[in-house]
Amino acid sequence: MDDLHFRHRMPIQIRFNDVDRYGHVNNNAYFSFYDLGKVDYMRDVFGFLSNQSDVVPVIANINADFMQPVFYGDEIIVETCVPHIGTKSFTLCQRAVNVKTGMVVCQCRTVMVCFSLERQEAVEVPADYRRAIEEYETSDK
Repeated sequence: MDDLHFRHRMPIQIRFNDVDRYGHVNNNAYFSFYDLGKVDYMRDVFGFLSNQSDVVPVIANINADFMQPVFYGDEIIVETCVPHIGTKSFTLCQRAVNVKTGMVVCQCRTVMVCFSLERQEAVEVPADYRRAIEEYETSDK
């Protein structure tokens, strides 16, 4: 993931209940962080929340690598990018970065499938989704 360009960034507030008995953020909490990053990315890129459409992106696969512990009080940001758009899916890459050290503490790859709520099946990535992602990811802003 080091060769990817992460334009989208979102600060994450670590909550007391994210910390386990060992004093570090529990691995399960990262998936909530990544969900917040996904929603923020979609709002920024698509200009709306996807629940206003028949076609919604749903998680088909998610994998995370945990590299460094995060402790209560650490500042982290979640960075998100979409390096691949397929016919019916797109891949989101995300990483949690410790603001103070600049180190990537966890990284995640998620395959999102476009799903028609009306038809109850996977469908092609809508042209407006594809266009919005491509414009955002290639923009110099």
